[in-house]
Amino acid sequence: MGTPEFAVPSLKILVEHQFNVVAVLTAPDKPQGRGQKITFSPVKACALKHNIPVLQPTNLKSPQFLEELKSYHANLQVVVAFRMLPEVVWSMPQFGTFNLHASLLPQYRGAAPINWAIINGEKETGVTTFFLKHEIDTGSIIFQEREPIYASDDAGLLYERLMKKGAGLVLKTVQAIADGSYLSQPQPESGSIKHAPKIFKETCQINWNQTAEQIHNFIRGLSPYPGAWTLLNNKTYKIFRAEIVKDLEIIPGQWKTDNKTYFYVGTSADTIAIKELQPEGKKRMKVEEFFRGNKI
Repeated sequence: MGTPEFAVPSLKILVEHQFNVVAVLTAPDKPQGRGQKITFSPVKACALKHNIPVLQPTNLKSPQFLEELKSYHANLQVVVAFRMLPEVVWSMPQFGTFNLHASLLPQYRGAAPINWAIINGEKETGVTTFFLKHEIDTGSIIFQEREPIYASDDAGLLYERLMKKGAGLVLKTVQAIADGSYLSQPQPESGSIKHAPKIFKETCQINWNQTAEQIHNFIRGLSPYPGAWTLLNNKTYKIFRAEIVKDLEIIPGQWKTDNKTYFYVGTSADTIAIKELQPEGKKRMKVEEFFRGNKI
């Protein structure tokens, strides 16, 4: 059960290791882009390539869908980047249903764990497999693997690594469940637990009253998607890459530029040098490229 690209390596690795994937559950097809061409999910594309039956229910509680799901007699369900499942679905198989989550649970429960780990300046994250239960991302942990967050990482780079690492962990988990060689552990509930709520456009606006380090992490954590943004002369600019500049004091939110090679913006501590941006209605570009056709 999965929809985006993140779930594809996990499906592929199970097929490659001869596990009998009897069906794939994914989001319904939808129109996309200017031409509103009907497109289907990356997971569906992968399933069709391997001749696996695809289910695309709009209602996960409908009796017709539940009957169809039962007819496959799956003894284990694997969830990677899919929607919330009702209990009638996740409790159906003999060995239950497990989920792959892109954090070291219980930290960063929620829809956007990769983004928030970088935004909060973490130096480490990872992947977790756990059995589903009622409360989201709270079930018993089966396995975890750690992954460093490098200073050069943005959300896109970390996503790629966790996607591959996650597929390996899914395989390890299925193998362990198949031969009964695992011990699941309840998630620790003590101490401070950081959350990873869904990200919306309005939460992506840069606050120049924060420190340069906080803003730098915010930009990295939202790059390449959905993109941190700021207003400049009443126009929206997405910022995809920046650097911290020490020993240059500019008032928070004020900028300094030669309109050729540099574009500095003041923060509450140190300064941000904008390196890649996207003006409203234009493509993403390096700051030098931007200044070839624009002046501020």
